[in-house]
Amino acid sequence: MKTKYYKIACALTALVGLSSCSDFLEVEPQDKIVLGKFWNERADVESVVASCYSSLQSSAVIKRMMIWGEARSETMDAGNNMDQDVNLENIFKANINSTNPYTTWVDFYYVINTCNTVIKYAPLVAAKDPGYTESELRASIAEVSALRDLCYFYLIRTFRDVPYTTEPYLDDDQKMDLPATPFNEVLDKLIADLERVKDDAVHYYPKTQPLYQTGRITSTAINAMLCEMYLWKQDYQKCIDYADAVIADMKEQEEKRRQESGFNTSAVDTELEGYPLLANRYSNSQKSFGSNYYEMFGQGNSSESIFELTFKKNEDNMLSNGAVDVFYGNATDVMGYASASSYIGGDIAQKQYKVFANQLDSRYYYALNSSGSTYSLAKYACNDVQITAEGSNAASAEVKPSWNGLYTKGKCKANWIVYRLADIMLMKAEALTQLMSETADAGLSDADKSYRDQAFRLVTVLNKRALCQYPRKDTLDPTAYATKIAIENLVYDERRRELIYEGKRWYDLVRRARRDGNTDYLKSESCNKYSSNKQLVESKLTRMDAIYWPYNYDELKVNKNLHQNPAFGSGLNDSYE
Repeated sequence: MKTKYYKIACALTALVGLSSCSDFLEVEPQDKIVLGKFWNERADVESVVASCYSSLQSSAVIKRMMIWGEARSETMDAGNNMDQDVNLENIFKANINSTNPYTTWVDFYYVINTCNTVIKYAPLVAAKDPGYTESELRASIAEVSALRDLCYFYLIRTFRDVPYTTEPYLDDDQKMDLPATPFNEVLDKLIADLERVKDDAVHYYPKTQPLYQTGRITSTAINAMLCEMYLWKQDYQKCIDYADAVIADMKEQEEKRRQESGFNTSAVDTELEGYPLLANRYSNSQKSFGSNYYEMFGQGNSSESIFELTFKKNEDNMLSNGAVDVFYGNATDVMGYASASSYIGGDIAQKQYKVFANQLDSRYYYALNSSGSTYSLAKYACNDVQITAEGSNAASAEVKPSWNGLYTKGKCKANWIVYRLADIMLMKAEALTQLMSETADAGLSDADKSYRDQAFRLVTVLNKRALCQYPRKDTLDPTAYATKIAIENLVYDERRRELIYEGKRWYDLVRRARRDGNTDYLKSESCNKYSSNKQLVESKLTRMDAIYWPYNYDELKVNKNLHQNPAFGSGLNDSYE
């Protein structure tokens, strides 16, 4: 592979200067290493594994997690200073072509190659270092296998068919101009790989490494990945099984924390119905809600988190989250390159209530910081959000949000969450709706009612938690969701509310289009943010091919076995066909 996107280091990232593994999450990529002189002891393996995480923390990777997963949806639109990033502006305008640099995938393949190299060389280290045990070796391989599979999962959801290999690229003589492997084939390989290693991964990290439980891959994180992959595979019972495994893991972890801290288990928020979620508690002293936002997005590595890319707080010399800083905003540039679309921003401000049921839904204020008719993003950009809500009637309640702690420009320390419990609960809810019979809209059988009721309960727990109301009242009427399509739409609406700006929405729409076999729902939702050019964008998105991204033009020039997505022409021009 002679290309700039596949040439990912015959020399990993390295790490010769590291003296120990104690600062695992503080590692930043260094210079090249010589393979033959490096793989001698366990610390060498740990150092290269650490480089995988630091590569995922790079601004290039997280920007693509944001843009690939959110920018084409109805939730996000152009913000300030678009003249400094016209390529992003073109994406917001649905004007995407193969020369746009956001179509490059080099940074993901870099991580994939590093993981492949660890899998190749770690067993050789175990043969040399008696202190590197068989169980530790298996745990290392499970960890990098999951990181590799996560990268491939991002790639197939974005581009559909992608080159797939488990062999490391170590020298220029290797032939690596691989053709694209079909989506379903890659997905099956990822699932098989995770099924193979899931029991080898670390389940609990010790208390002395408090950031590792959510900042590194664990068996729970692998279960979360399998839950989502089976959802995309449309194996809904398997999705539910792995969702239940994650929920059981999280309950076990929460009980362990409570026992260690001497916490009174009877004090658990009953409104969460036993799920180990963060409660949106009401502060009597400050007369406000918002504790769960701070724990989840401000403080980070919360008890609700499963896996997130961790940035060390209060350490200016360590890596910062440059993607959030530039795209979502900071104390100097309150609005970044991205903003909330007017469709989202105006929902409560203009009393439209098409997305959020009423003004007491804290997630509206968690998502954006509104000033007049402009809506900058608050999630991740703000360290804390507090909401004062006076009055119990949603229609007349006075809501006073306060956004605190915008990070200093260039020093954002917001973690990027890949999986958290609420996400898994809603995946389970979606799978339950798909187990309902196709004739469910004509009348629900007892089995259909059971699936519907379970899905509705999962949505209700999260919906009620979001309300800035005490005591909270149910706002969702179960009689309004008496058909399969109604409960399915409710789950998708709740995923949009709960996970907004976490890089999930476009992937949700793509998954549904794949299941429906058409783009009708995707078009109807994603085009809500367009006005004058709405019909043009809808016409582009009519083709299933168009919901994926084009291969980058430079990749096609050097890899003759790669053929352009037919929705984007031959790849030798900039046109959308």
